[in-house]
Amino acid sequence: MKIVIQRVTEANVKVEGKIVGEITKGLLLLIGIDEEDEKTDADWLVQKILNLRVFGDEEGKLNLSVTDISGEILCISQFTLIADYKKGNRPSFIKAAKPDKAIPLFEYFKAEIAKSGLKTESGIFGADMKVSLLNDGPVTIVMDSKTKS
Repeated sequence: MKIVIQRVTEANVKVEGKIVGEITKGLLLLIGIDEEDEKTDADWLVQKILNLRVFGDEEGKLNLSVTDISGEILCISQFTLIADYKKGNRPSFIKAAKPDKAIPLFEYFKAEIAKSGLKTESGIFGADMKVSLLNDGPVTIVMDSKTKS
């Protein structure tokens, strides 16, 4: 799994002009699921994300996690993160997990995040989504469960 993590002061996702997920201060997660990903990939990412210290403490140092600040999380499925762009100029998405595998893993990931007790929202898997956010910092981090980086 590949995840782009963005620290936000607000974010929302719309489908057909209607807001289906919305958060205030917290993390926007763009989640790409590879055909080889398993629950262990999701488990590793959930723990890293919930404990990732990207929020400022009273001195402004990045010492607090989304859990520490009781932040909110917006999860967006994004198969384009699994793009292979090595050959030519048109990306290939052949390595992205098909819906029969990706949907259950995405739902599992969201459920594991929600177990933290933090407000957890999401878009609609496979829908044409419009994501709006106010990136705070900006702080943007990319995690990959395969390389653990």
